[in-house]
Amino acid sequence: MHVTAQKWGNSLAIRIPKSYTTNANIEEGTEIDLVFDNGCIVMKPMQKKKKTLDEFLSMVTPGNIHAETQTGNIVGREIW
Repeated sequence: MHVTAQKWGNSLAIRIPKSYTTNANIEEGTEIDLVFDNGCIVMKPMQKKKKTLDEFLSMVTPGNIHAETQTGNIVGREIW
């Protein structure tokens, strides 16, 4: 497929057709790795880094923590 580079500020930009972005799992906000390789520009989406439990827990604050939730009556020997 042929596309045309267009001026965007001091840079050049190209539009990537939807069928390409869908197949490459690229959406708005996806970080792209651009590499110049043997005279060609190669682009690939960056892999999203999976967060660890410690990273998730570090986002818990007194302002966003939920109160206790009642889930029903006592069934066994639970102590509330």
